[in-house]
Amino acid sequence: MPSPRNIALTVHELEEGEFYWVLMEEVDGTPDDKGHVYVPLEAAHEPYASYSNALVAGVAVLRRLFGPDGKPA
Repeated sequence: MPSPRNIALTVHELEEGEFYWVLMEEVDGTPDDKGHVYVPLEAAHEPYASYSNALVAGVAVLRRLFGPDGKPA
């Protein structure tokens, strides 16, 4: 059984009123790193009009990638 992956979903407002979801995955950092180190996994290509719309779209992608029970689809 594969080990679970640490995936984070965040929303960024790159321009005023333009929100993008970003899925990031935790990776092993160097001994000098403090805290968690994440790299982009997937991101929206087009903006959403609100934070909540971008967040819901990001959750939909997360569920599509990993299924509702967290297992890869």
